[in-house]
Amino acid sequence: MNFAVIVFPGSNCDTDLFHAIKDVLGEKVEYVSHQEHDLEGFDAVLLPGGFSYGDYLRSGSIASFANIMPAIKDFAELGKPVLGICNGFQILLESGLLPGAMKRNAGLKFICESTPLTVEHNETMFTNEYEMDERINLPIAHADGNYECDDDTLARLEANHQIVFKYDDNPNGSKANIAGIVNERGNVLGMMPHPERAVEALLGNDDGLRLFQSILVNWREHHAVTS
Repeated sequence: MNFAVIVFPGSNCDTDLFHAIKDVLGEKVEYVSHQEHDLEGFDAVLLPGGFSYGDYLRSGSIASFANIMPAIKDFAELGKPVLGICNGFQILLESGLLPGAMKRNAGLKFICESTPLTVEHNETMFTNEYEMDERINLPIAHADGNYECDDDTLARLEANHQIVFKYDDNPNGSKANIAGIVNERGNVLGMMPHPERAVEALLGNDDGLRLFQSILVNWREHHAVTS
């Protein structure tokens, strides 16, 4: 399986993602510049955390107009996995690939800590290696992680089982404790916590590894069917 890690000006978690895929998951991975227009040959696209374009205007706003974004939208339209983490989630929201928006954290302070989550939906290509209602811990590091949407959007997210992760203690004030959502098709996931920072038991936590393993398991099952 071949992963693309998209690199924007200001990305700072791209190397963490690269390490998680290459050295821990053991799969192929390449950095892809925001200036590129093509994602041919890749099986999954990862948008890392950081501060793309310095978070000017709004977090993820300028990045949503980068050269690579039309290719990412086409990639998602094909049903292939697209994962946006932290700033990557913000970019997915700003580009319209996921519904809702991000506000400043409820306390108006940057938060950097490990936080408990509950797996709300384990039948996605990103969560099939988790148990339903499983409680995990993942790091967060953000100032604009307060997920917001209108009541109609929330109702649709709930009805379509698009809420994948919820905070147990809601550190940033997100609506309905939302920490991660997928699109209706289930192949685009945005989440504020950082699974790529929790992939090695040696460093104290590997709860995030199963997210990447889930993508790989899903791809292998699909490849076996279509080969």
